[in-house]
Amino acid sequence: MQLSDTFARGEALATRRPRLALILLCLCLYLPGFFTIPALDRDEARFAQASRQMLDSGDYVRMRVGEEDRNKKPVGIHWAQTAAVHALEAVGVPEARRQIWAYRIPSMLGAILAVLATFQLGRALVGRRAALLAGALLAGCMVLVVETHIAKTDAALLATVAAAMGLFGMAYLRPGAFTARQAAGFWAVLGVSILLKGPIGPMVPLLTGITLAVMDRGAPWLRALRLAWGIPLMIAIAAPWMVAIGIATEGRFFAEAVGNDMIAKVGSGEEKHWGPPGFYILTFIIAAFPTAWLAMPALRHAWLQRSLPATRFLLAWLVPSWLLFEAVQTKLPHYTLPLFPALMLLIAHWALDPLRLAPPRWMLWAMRALLVGVALGLGIVAPVAGYLMGGYVVRTSLFALPAGLLLAWAVLAATRNGNWARGAVLGVVLAVPVYVSVLELTLPRIEAMWISPRLGDTLERVAPGLPARDFGMLGHAEPSVLFRVGAEVRLLPDAAAAVDFLTDGRVVAVAHRQEAAFQAEAARRGLRLSEIANLDGYNYSRGRPVTLLLYRKAP
Repeated sequence: MQLSDTFARGEALATRRPRLALILLCLCLYLPGFFTIPALDRDEARFAQASRQMLDSGDYVRMRVGEEDRNKKPVGIHWAQTAAVHALEAVGVPEARRQIWAYRIPSMLGAILAVLATFQLGRALVGRRAALLAGALLAGCMVLVVETHIAKTDAALLATVAAAMGLFGMAYLRPGAFTARQAAGFWAVLGVSILLKGPIGPMVPLLTGITLAVMDRGAPWLRALRLAWGIPLMIAIAAPWMVAIGIATEGRFFAEAVGNDMIAKVGSGEEKHWGPPGFYILTFIIAAFPTAWLAMPALRHAWLQRSLPATRFLLAWLVPSWLLFEAVQTKLPHYTLPLFPALMLLIAHWALDPLRLAPPRWMLWAMRALLVGVALGLGIVAPVAGYLMGGYVVRTSLFALPAGLLLAWAVLAATRNGNWARGAVLGVVLAVPVYVSVLELTLPRIEAMWISPRLGDTLERVAPGLPARDFGMLGHAEPSVLFRVGAEVRLLPDAAAAVDFLTDGRVVAVAHRQEAAFQAEAARRGLRLSEIANLDGYNYSRGRPVTLLLYRKAP
């Protein structure tokens, strides 16, 4: 009864103050682990370190990680991260630029803005109640919760795509009422998306527009978008930095970003991130937890209603881009995130449609199996991960299993009589304790994962005051070391370079796989070594344990 009363009060708040309710829901979902999870390897540490070096150098055009140029992604997220750090420093937050959570702020804000945009602009497509439900469902998707805890581009990109596609939907449904100001907003948001992740942002409305034009055999909405000055506006937003980075790097940025990054992802599974066709359908089950189980009947319902303009627009947003992502060789679960607002709007529309088709018995059993399976899987993975990486079970991780079981039981009970909307909202609300148990109570406590913070603490203990330029790494080149210790840490390519580096006053950390070669090279040169510390950990980027041994030159 008490849970029912709380749920009723939440519904009342959502009805009166929908945006406030969505923001509060987002904070409950995103704050667990936000401040306590250390910098993640590799992408987060690279993005954050490049932004930190921007702050330290004052060069806001080029991106560098250590001594190397990072010519992969545009500058937008780095500007957002440096702005967040400057704001924190302005209000007196001590050592903000050394705190990884400061660089995650744009990701959290991007996720919240994406949720609000899905509600605000989804009202024209599916109505106010369904748009509110869709915003809540998007907020709780596991992949978005994870992205808010990673200082990189994807949550911010989602905000721009959600806003742009919402405006596009308004132009499609009512082209005569679409104002020049709304058209300017559409193109300006796409310009920002280019600065975040290049062509991905404009690609989604482009494929949507082509699909709609073919299906409708015409595009009366095209004039409403004001292409004549809209496209130049989009280019004008992104072009100044593009010209500046081209000059600063003598064209290397475009050669590496387009040739070595974007084209490589299309043609091959870059960095071993390959997946077969259908990869995103399989990973969606987990990525969109706790809502994915409702996708099957919602998509069936949408296909039957594809003649309706709003449903047709959402399917055109979803299907062609999804197929393109499936065709690209490099696959990661978050790549399809810009399509999630369309999916959540379709799910919400089905859940609230009084004329919806009930799922057949086989589909209902499959849906329930998906929900229970993922909920149980999360509850099991949390303690198992600690054991596999650290050799022990983090006791607080044991909360994940009952939290997952409670979620599954409550949602199934709520939907037993066909109240799919209430069950969907209940799933998102009860996902909060699941995420708390994993992100706040488990991950930060698996010490073996966090090699770089422990390495930094060890250096401060055994070599206090050691400048970063006097510390070298052999066999462990993870970027989180640079973020924790300093950009001037030397990443040494081989044992000979490590012995050359190890002069008086310097320290070298050697991974156990390179220790024999390092010891042999030091003996060959007559260099006496003094081991001052060692630490064991688990390199989750490579999926294997690692031991680091710290040496200095013996007196």
